[in-house]
Amino acid sequence: QVQLVESGGGLVQAGGSLRLSCAASGRTVSNYSMGWFRQAPGKEREFVASISWSGGTKYYEDSVKGRFFISRDNAKSTVYLQMNSLKPEDTAVYYCAAKAKVMGVVTTTYEYDYWGQGTQVTVSS
Repeated sequence: QVQLVESGGGLVQAGGSLRLSCAASGRTVSNYSMGWFRQAPGKEREFVASISWSGGTKYYEDSVKGRFFISRDNAKSTVYLQMNSLKPEDTAVYYCAAKAKVMGVVTTTYEYDYWGQGTQVTVSS
């Protein structure tokens, strides 16, 4: 089993930045694909970004390209999401997810094996 714990969410003004962290425990996730998703009230959970096990491949949802950056530190079993130029429409609960034994990126919710509890990000206008 893998436990994922997100942190770093909060309230920020439009144009501001936040860095989310996702700490994994239970098993090493160095050979896991990792992803970030978000869910706004009344909407389905949507893909934000994914990173391959090595960190060499990254993939982003179109609306966050150039503003959000995913990275990982396998020595610390932690994945990060740096969010810049935040917009009110980025407001959501952000979730970290892990997919075992996949070298590449994964963009669909149903493929992930483990999920965190989420961290709230609120962007005020």
